[in-house]
Amino acid sequence: MDVELQILKHLARDAHPTVAIIDEYCAEYRDLFKEVRNDECFKYLHVGIIAPLPRKSLPEIARVVGINSAQSLHHSIANSDWLVEQLRSRRLNKIKRALKGNAITVVIDETGDRKKVKKLIM
Repeated sequence: MDVELQILKHLARDAHPTVAIIDEYCAEYRDLFKEVRNDECFKYLHVGIIAPLPRKSLPEIARVVGINSAQSLHHSIANSDWLVEQLRSRRLNKIKRALKGNAITVVIDETGDRKKVKKLIM
């Protein structure tokens, strides 16, 4: 059954697929979202983050993922019923599992100057 018919009949539906790696990563967070639209927006935001955009704004992300308006992305962030604390906790646990106890160095550069980051690392 196609998505439009599912919507018209008010049937539960799965989120639209995006890039395989994004879908796989975001699958671990799916149960945090009560509505499929929030799950989709979560995936769309991740696609936007890795997209080669000069500015990572919601309108630009919406354009890249093929949404007519950035309003749904904004609503998903600002007004939805998922809890950021649960998402953050899940993400940190996922990182800890991936590291398997190994130490890492994180460099945060707020200027956006890649040359400075290279100097810091070397």
